[in-house]
Amino acid sequence: MSAPTDRPTRVIITNRKAFHDYEIVQRFEAGIVLTGTEVKSVRAGKVSMTDAYGMFPSRHTNELYLMGMHIQPYDFGQRENHEPTRRRKLLLREHELQRIRTQSEEKGLTIIPLSMYFSGPYIKVEIGLARGKKLYDKRASLKDKELKREAQRARE
Repeated sequence: MSAPTDRPTRVIITNRKAFHDYEIVQRFEAGIVLTGTEVKSVRAGKVSMTDAYGMFPSRHTNELYLMGMHIQPYDFGQRENHEPTRRRKLLLREHELQRIRTQSEEKGLTIIPLSMYFSGPYIKVEIGLARGKKLYDKRASLKDKELKREAQRARE
């Protein structure tokens, strides 16, 4: 877990499907390596992280990559434009990477992005170690949400 900063934050996108399909066990804040045209597309809000996930491509290196996140090509970029679904490196501290690797391998947890946001001038990604929900868990969480909404309406 990173130390809290006093930089202003502005959310770009949240992965709502992740909260529906997974139970989040632990959260981490990570930097992300982007090219110039990717940053411009992200500033325009042209990002989708619906099918994105994190993975360690090699057993020998402690590098975590975000796969499957779609950043639309920049409209005004010519030959310098980027590949929309290329893998993007996540920047974390060594002990955080080690913790994520051991928990994902031993406990069978999945690494998924939860949100992307600006933290001052930097773009950060909140990733989570998650366990997949069963169908009856999804139904129970939907029922709980509905009950909370009804209670909120009754109070108003």
